[in-house]
Amino acid sequence: MIRVRGMRKAYRTGKVVNEVLRGVDFDVEAGEFVSIIGPSGSGKSTLLHAIGGLDRDYTGTIEVDGRDLHSLSDTALSDYRNRSVGFVFQSFYLLPHLSILENVALPAVFARSGERLDHAAASARARDVLEQVELGARTDSTPTMLSGGQRQRVAIARALFHRPALLLCDEPTGNLDSKMGAQIIELFRRLNADAKITVMIVTHDPRISAATTRTLRVEDGNLFDEGTHRPTAMPEPATPEAPQ
Repeated sequence: MIRVRGMRKAYRTGKVVNEVLRGVDFDVEAGEFVSIIGPSGSGKSTLLHAIGGLDRDYTGTIEVDGRDLHSLSDTALSDYRNRSVGFVFQSFYLLPHLSILENVALPAVFARSGERLDHAAASARARDVLEQVELGARTDSTPTMLSGGQRQRVAIARALFHRPALLLCDEPTGNLDSKMGAQIIELFRRLNADAKITVMIVTHDPRISAATTRTLRVEDGNLFDEGTHRPTAMPEPATPEAPQ
């Protein structure tokens, strides 16, 4: 599904060039559940954003389903981002004045005119994906009425709206406590197993990495494939004992 060859990415500050990624090569097959780990500033998010078509300022090749992202026109790349990939970030990026149903249906607004769903169809699909994330009963709520974990579920439902084959998640539990974080990772595991969605998660948390089935490590500009492994469930946080 994903084929990356010789990818290099550098940032320039004045005369100083910081090469973040130095010729990265790897493949991800359809249906994998992959974590990307590494120190802060190692290029994990940079790599994820390039795969998602959010950053084209790199050298080398990134192919997704046989499409070289560098060769796509601006219109085709925008369509790829909107329809083929779902994005989940640390911040939820929900519009507080809209209901969660309206937030989830927002991708329909940005679809090309010939492929745009009408209001009834967009609402029906939004309800369907909210059911997938177990928020079907909260369609009329606004984001301010929800917990952090629920808001992240809304963001995931929005990412699923166009039924993408690829879900890219950048520190998706960073704003959540341990219990909510474990629930979100379990949701990703279920989407990967049941809906066969390819999931890639950037994380600094080794518990999240252990919950995936394959780990890629980015360090000093290089990528190391740590291979596949049996996933382990994230532990629920211990309940503090009541004072005696």
